[in-house]
Amino acid sequence: MRKEAETGLVQRSLAAHSAIGLICCALLYLICVSGTAVVLYEEWQRLEQPGAPEMATIAPASVQRAAQNVLQREEGSPTTTHLYVHLPVPSLPRTKVTTDTQAFHVDGDGAVVEPEKNAWAEFLLALHYRLNLPATIGMTLVGAFGAMIVALSISGILAHPRIFRDAFRLRARRRDEVATVDWHNRLAVWTLPFALAIALTGSVIGLFYVTAGGLAYVGYEGDSEAAIAPVFGDEPAENAAPAPVANLVTALEYMAREFPEVRPSYVILHDPGTVGQHVQIVGLHPQRLIFGEYYAFDANGRFHGTAGLADGEIGQQLAASVYNLHFGNFGGLPVKIAYILFGLALCIVVATGTFIWLNKRERQGSGAPLLRAGWWGLVVGVPAGLVTTLAARLLIGNEAAFVPVYWATCLLVLVGFVFRGLAQKRQN
Repeated sequence: MRKEAETGLVQRSLAAHSAIGLICCALLYLICVSGTAVVLYEEWQRLEQPGAPEMATIAPASVQRAAQNVLQREEGSPTTTHLYVHLPVPSLPRTKVTTDTQAFHVDGDGAVVEPEKNAWAEFLLALHYRLNLPATIGMTLVGAFGAMIVALSISGILAHPRIFRDAFRLRARRRDEVATVDWHNRLAVWTLPFALAIALTGSVIGLFYVTAGGLAYVGYEGDSEAAIAPVFGDEPAENAAPAPVANLVTALEYMAREFPEVRPSYVILHDPGTVGQHVQIVGLHPQRLIFGEYYAFDANGRFHGTAGLADGEIGQQLAASVYNLHFGNFGGLPVKIAYILFGLALCIVVATGTFIWLNKRERQGSGAPLLRAGWWGLVVGVPAGLVTTLAARLLIGNEAAFVPVYWATCLLVLVGFVFRGLAQKRQN
């Protein structure tokens, strides 16, 4: 009786595993491929603009000049509500100033050098984050697929009781479906902790709009800023009366003096040029997974405290660690290389999962050669689209139409494989 129950559990788990995999395999593969590529997000930016000025550090006075120089370029345009200064860090040793409408690279003295031109890196990030869809829809969909990876991992383990016992049984030399199954199962086991970590953190990031919106509706009368304030801190009341630009020098000097172990990575100026403006400095904490801590200052550079991401409630610290854990933004180049290798393995797991299902159909006498050809087209077309868009960036420039080029490439490759499958079917 117990054996029959175990057999039934295995069969139901296998059925659930196949059903979930077939529903989400195509977009899941796209998310895995783009996610693997986006690990090198900073490196792609440096490839796109190799001539942008680079520096190890920048003086507080230069940061002040950079902010003022960019704000002068905003005159005559709608007033920006935020100004961001990306400070040089080891992964991206550049200083960039961004407003609501534009972004510039600046040199070590704070002078504006050239506009930021990293449209391909931003396209890649948007493809992974939201599949080039509107933010709320796309991120929610991607977050849901993260949850599906968790379900696939668990159902796959339950469907294969010997999967851990056979973790090193790889019949790679066989040129048949046995080798495909072995590659799928072995890579799935070896990358299981990585897959679960990526899936869970991806779900948290992707479902942010849904969870924050729901929380705001239930507990904060629809105020989304109030809903996330307990995690990321709240903002002072606005006062739009004009005022000189906030004193960034004093704030940065305070950070260097009082928190010498913390490396500032961003300066965020809220409502610049108004009486209600205030400053946040994002500080990197060594040996921590958190993306940083928010250090709050008023317009005169007086310190007002931290948000608590580094030493607050455990929930705050976990929330602040999700982003770096998902994208591998910790530990430098070795961690990035590991994320790329694990990401490639996860892509293979997703791709071979569908081939295993197609092989099973053939054994049952209901083969689908056109479906197989279409899946091959997708497996090849998704990375081919990334290569094509990168080539368009390098040949055409920052203004290339990356979204249509990408999806057109994917479609053309898929159609090409399908027509090839039709031709082979006629010959047979």
